[in-house]
Amino acid sequence: MKLNTTANIPDRDGFYQDLIDSQRDMTDEEASLMNCKLVILLANHIGDREALTEAIRLAARTARAAART
Repeated sequence: MKLNTTANIPDRDGFYQDLIDSQRDMTDEEASLMNCKLVILLANHIGDREALTEAIRLAARTARAAART
């Protein structure tokens, strides 16, 4: 399966708000741990190793680029 990088979430703003709200009263450490757990849950749901590897590489590349600007 090829990684879908096109917006594909109905009510993207609502999803983002849910994510923000879920971490509102957390410490940075708790929020970071929650994000890690969320990644593992979603990766398990996706289940496609090739798409997951592509997502890891894309996220790492774009995070490094964003950190440089």
